[in-house]
Amino acid sequence: MLFGGNQNTVSSEIMLQKPEPRNTPAIAKSFLSGVAKAAGGTVLGITMITSAVAAGGLVGLAISFRNLPDVRVLRNYVPAETSYVYDIKGRLLTNLHGEANREIASLEQVSPELKLAVVAVEDSNFYRHNGLNPYSIGRAALTNYKQGGVSEGASTLTMQLVKNLFLTRERTFSRKLAEAILAIRVEQVFSKDEILEMYLNNIYWGHNNYGIQTAAESYFNKSAAELNLAEAAVLAGLIQAPEQYSPFLNYTKTKNRQAAVLARMRTLNWITPEEEQAARQAPLLVGKPTAWRRSKSPFITEAVTKELEERFGKDKVLQGGIRVQTTIDMNFQKMAEESVKESHKMLQQWGLRADQIALAAVDPRTHFVKALVGGVDYKSSQFNRAVQSRRQPGSSFKPFVYYTALASGKYSPGTTINDAPVTYPIPGGIYRPQNYGGKNDFAGMMSLSKALSQSRNIPAVKLGKSVGLEKVIEVCRMLGIESPMQPVISLPLGSIGVTPLEMAGAFATFANNGWQSKTTIILQVTDSKGNVLVDNTPQPEQLLDPWATANLTTMLKGVIAPGGTGPKADIGRPAAGKTGTTSSERDVWFVGYVPQLATAVWVGNDNYQSMGEGITGGDFAAPVWRSFMLKALKDKPVKYFPAASNFARP
Repeated sequence: MLFGGNQNTVSSEIMLQKPEPRNTPAIAKSFLSGVAKAAGGTVLGITMITSAVAAGGLVGLAISFRNLPDVRVLRNYVPAETSYVYDIKGRLLTNLHGEANREIASLEQVSPELKLAVVAVEDSNFYRHNGLNPYSIGRAALTNYKQGGVSEGASTLTMQLVKNLFLTRERTFSRKLAEAILAIRVEQVFSKDEILEMYLNNIYWGHNNYGIQTAAESYFNKSAAELNLAEAAVLAGLIQAPEQYSPFLNYTKTKNRQAAVLARMRTLNWITPEEEQAARQAPLLVGKPTAWRRSKSPFITEAVTKELEERFGKDKVLQGGIRVQTTIDMNFQKMAEESVKESHKMLQQWGLRADQIALAAVDPRTHFVKALVGGVDYKSSQFNRAVQSRRQPGSSFKPFVYYTALASGKYSPGTTINDAPVTYPIPGGIYRPQNYGGKNDFAGMMSLSKALSQSRNIPAVKLGKSVGLEKVIEVCRMLGIESPMQPVISLPLGSIGVTPLEMAGAFATFANNGWQSKTTIILQVTDSKGNVLVDNTPQPEQLLDPWATANLTTMLKGVIAPGGTGPKADIGRPAAGKTGTTSSERDVWFVGYVPQLATAVWVGNDNYQSMGEGITGGDFAAPVWRSFMLKALKDKPVKYFPAASNFARP
């Protein structure tokens, strides 16, 4: 194969004998296995001289030889090829391409019937000439002489190939001369099989399909190797005028053109009359245009495309023929999209003034992104809030503060802290943190566990100040949160902006008791030949203290239990999580996890307007989280978190 696979070529005998269709006639096999040797030098010389004279004499021939491109560059020529994006189970999500929608196929991956049909209708002497067909040239020269210009061509497959790759489409004698010379050169450098392979992969088949593989998939929803005689005759007939004979546009014209191709094959005795008749009568199971089909999950594919373009550049993504296996499970993704839409309708019925919901789900065991929903409806808004929107997490940020305290070795879940008024000097004044209940909402002495489950603000601020805000930021960075942060006194209350995916990835590390791999939406990227370009196989590291993490999970289980702020997240199995509500009710969150899945849900408005007085993450984000988790964990085994008693205290 010349490109798109290994460099080995196959003989013309093997090309159309392996595999053989059961009904391939003996005369066709005979032609393909016993093609004549190339025409002699005398005929070739006469042909070249005749062409040169027609174009202006031998001087023109010499000039053309000197200025024409070197056809040997085709050895390393890689045509623009479509890239494909799949979910983790190999299901196609979308294809990415520029003008040319193309997938390269080796000659061995093309059915014998298709090769036979194309050669029959486009250049039946392909295996008998050296790039030029003197008989066709003579006929065309006579016609053009009578017409006083170039009205009829005499192009062989090789001449068509060099025209597509090297030359303009102007109908002049000089261009035809250059085409002839390049065709001879190509035939001297490449085998017939290599030329046919290049031809089939480069020509235009209509509806933005370049190359036989994409044409077969588009028109008949099958690979080029699976094409039967009836389908092969249709595709061979498209080459002359793809849109005119397209089965998508005019089925009658398609069948008429198919009949002409089959008649040509029968005239050449490459098929029998019975085979011709059977192929003509066979119904065509026509597919759908695939070049500009929509992504099955646009929020996913846009996030993937953005990451790929940052790594490889836009040209490589649209023309490089890369194969991308994402970490997304389409079953999970559909569940997530359904949950977001259903929950949005439900929240609207409850009177919540929120336009958008975003959701991100991560597998704690691998840190693979399993689902990503950037908004309620992609058609109305393409902004991916799950990865692009940084919103204040409110109290859902507090677990990072509490983990930092536990990991210091100075605190335990039973350590008491005073929920009482406190002030801190800040530039331009003083800062007085308040609890959700307002100025007079104080609970006095309480354990850290109770302070977290009830989401008390004053204890979180005191704790953050005590352990060091810089240390809290360090923990966040270790957990993969890259959004900007400053060690301001209000940091423990989530006064900074983060994305739902950052939160889901960080909580996934809590769910895996401190073990972390890099959170990723891409598992592997290969080129069209199978060479691995990116490999994100998990490489887990124990980043967090296991005792501190296990204790934090136990504390966060209390959030979902009665008396906590998130009982509406109860899913009937061990789970941990944290509610989040920002000032003026602009953002509400619930971020929670089980050992198999960590999910972050954000609800709010793009314009930062309040959703209404008294709106909390426990009341409005937790039910969205619960809806998705119940779907995602259905039929999944119940798993338990490790007990803190299994680990030594730092």
